[in-house]
Amino acid sequence: MKILILEDEIPAYQKLLSFINYEIPNHQLLGWARSVAEAQLLLKDGEKPDLILSDIELLDGNSFEVFENASIKCPIIFCTAFDQYVLKAFQTNGIAYLLKPYTLENFQEAFHKYKTLFDHKTTTPIENQVFQELKDILKSDKKAYKQRFTIKKKGGIKLIETNNIACFEANGDFCQAYDEKGQKHTINNTLSDIEQKVDPAKFFRINRSQMIHISFIEKIDPYFKNRLSIKLKNRPEPMLTSGTKTAEFRKWIEG
Repeated sequence: MKILILEDEIPAYQKLLSFINYEIPNHQLLGWARSVAEAQLLLKDGEKPDLILSDIELLDGNSFEVFENASIKCPIIFCTAFDQYVLKAFQTNGIAYLLKPYTLENFQEAFHKYKTLFDHKTTTPIENQVFQELKDILKSDKKAYKQRFTIKKKGGIKLIETNNIACFEANGDFCQAYDEKGQKHTINNTLSDIEQKVDPAKFFRINRSQMIHISFIEKIDPYFKNRLSIKLKNRPEPMLTSGTKTAEFRKWIEG
């Protein structure tokens, strides 16, 4: 069986490959792509796969861009973190899905659907309209993250854009937000509340009391006891990951 993997996250790719090696020992891996451009090249110039395992969001765009420009005759298993109820729409002919974080049991269920399709010799290309409908579904389901916070000042209420916040620090039932200039602002929310409202692709809680914005990271150095020292722009003192957060943080910064 010839398999193609489209996955931008290295740990996720390694986990998928371990499942494939366990469940399909006689497979042939045609290639691994982390971007739309790499995937398009593999499908254009490489051998035709019997099965594609594909993340939805790659390094440079959406994997639907790949499939809309290629005639895909083999089944696709989409690997994603999107909500399972929304992904019921993926149960069309030739398409299945596998939710992150991956488990061997879920991989086996998705692979069972592939075998069912293969046994029935389903080789009809998946129509572009299917991919467009899936794009629309996922676009409408994406969570709207908080775009700005209101800050109470002596002269009135000030707005601060979330993208201009370098980090948050817990301060009892409140938080201190530090902007791109290093200025401090008090926000009437706990750090846990804010963590639920901001985009997890941009913000990461490095320890119990601090959360940082990836765009403001200037330098990362190893520190004592499996921790990392993180220097942010316009912040004189480095911030430290907790030992339990370090491994997760490393995966997060890789995207």
